Amino acid sequence: MTQLSIASAVHMNDGTRMPMLGFGTYQIANGGSCYRAVLRALELGYRHIDTAAFYANEDDVGRAVRDSGIARADIFVTTKLWNSDQGYDTALRAFERSLERLGLDYVDLYLIHWPEPGKRAESWRALQEIRRRGNCRSIGVSNYTVAHLEELLRGSDTVPANNQVEFSPFLYQKKLLDYCAAGGISLTAYCPLTHGDKLHHRAVVAIARKHGKTGAQVLLRWALQHNVVVIPKSARPQRIEENAAVFDFELDQADMANLDALDEGYRTSWDPTRIR
Repeated sequence: MTQLSIASAVHMNDGTRMPMLGFGTYQIANGGSCYRAVLRALELGYRHIDTAAFYANEDDVGRAVRDSGIARADIFVTTKLWNSDQGYDTALRAFERSLERLGLDYVDLYLIHWPEPGKRAESWRALQEIRRRGNCRSIGVSNYTVAHLEELLRGSDTVPANNQVEFSPFLYQKKLLDYCAAGGISLTAYCPLTHGDKLHHRAVVAIARKHGKTGAQVLLRWALQHNVVVIPKSARPQRIEENAAVFDFELDQADMANLDALDEGYRTSWDPTRIR
């Protein structure tokens, strides 16, 4: 296995590199809390920040990126198109609003947040135009199942660079992971820590004790060793630091097999499998 570090990145199908350790900002309030959390993450070595129009904190994310003292080219910023803005013209306008709130010249990755029925094809066409214009380096999707991806690819020659989905040992979407890997689509795990619900599961605790690590660190390391990007979220400086300390140990084959076997279809968020 390739040695992982905080600088490790996945190589996406459009030639860009996406840092494997990202910082999620869902439910971190705009107006100070998100700004401070993102600044702290960047100070600790995170170089991938994930936000969305729906999170209502793009202002703080952009300000922290600008104030960090780190070259813009060294920070990977993801944001997303919300459901009510889907469509072609509406998506183009929504992207411009996100860019304005961020206060950045470009974003590194723009995602369709949800496979909105009746609108996602036009939204994907808009994202291709956004990338063509040069204000977005890569485009992708979020919460897409294999069926949604197959539908997209039937109507487009542009393969998404990334698919962001809920992913953890307790929602081990192996079929989706294998499909994306075979098709050159990188996968990002949101809620990789199950909102804390499964950190004290006996199997997780046992592996954590074995390595002198926390349950959260074990869950993050598991996803990373599956070549999945992770975007853990926390507004607490101690947790932000803890979530970055996952590169000084390695799960062995038995650990990985034990964690793989924990899948129970456990979701902490929405279920896109019901969307046709």
